[in-house]
Amino acid sequence: MTEPTKPRTDPRIVRTRQLLKDALIDLLQEMEMEKISVNKIAEKATINRVTFYLHYRDIPDMLEKMADDMIEEIKEAIDKSLVEKRSAEDADSHKFISLLEHIAANKKFYKVVLGTRRTPIFTERLLNMLTESVAARVDQEGPNSSIAKAGIQKDIAIWYGSSALIGTIVSWIRHDMPYSPAYLARQFTLLRTHQFIDQPAQE
Repeated sequence: MTEPTKPRTDPRIVRTRQLLKDALIDLLQEMEMEKISVNKIAEKATINRVTFYLHYRDIPDMLEKMADDMIEEIKEAIDKSLVEKRSAEDADSHKFISLLEHIAANKKFYKVVLGTRRTPIFTERLLNMLTESVAARVDQEGPNSSIAKAGIQKDIAIWYGSSALIGTIVSWIRHDMPYSPAYLARQFTLLRTHQFIDQPAQE
């Protein structure tokens, strides 16, 4: 059964929203979120203030919708990488590479929304998505996983895994992406597989 086709959005609406998003990102490179107003966004986007309100209730609503769009675009990028059947471990690696490639392809946007602390909603949304992904993998491995056999609580494993992912991604962005997506994904897999991260000493 084929999935229902999404209704096509009017290209003029898409273009206007993109102008508004680009304007907000440009402004966030120049000033703190608290100093940004609807007037400034509209002026930067070269549209009138009334047009802004045809698309968003206010700036928080705009951020919410931009965060929704971000997660949807990330999921679409990841889904494209999973067309072929792969092992669970191989699929995880390809998911991470696809996520990093998507971020690298939209570097300006992600350097602002994830690389700075001005818009925490985007980091929170990505963390939620990563947490769901890690939780699904932990559930898939079941009671015979190395985590379960080591006596590690499921929720702690999920917190640790998702925090490691978001921390690695944000640091990579803040350091101007010094490694390719494929290389960073391989390094992360090595860390996870071989557990090179030292455990804190027990007192």
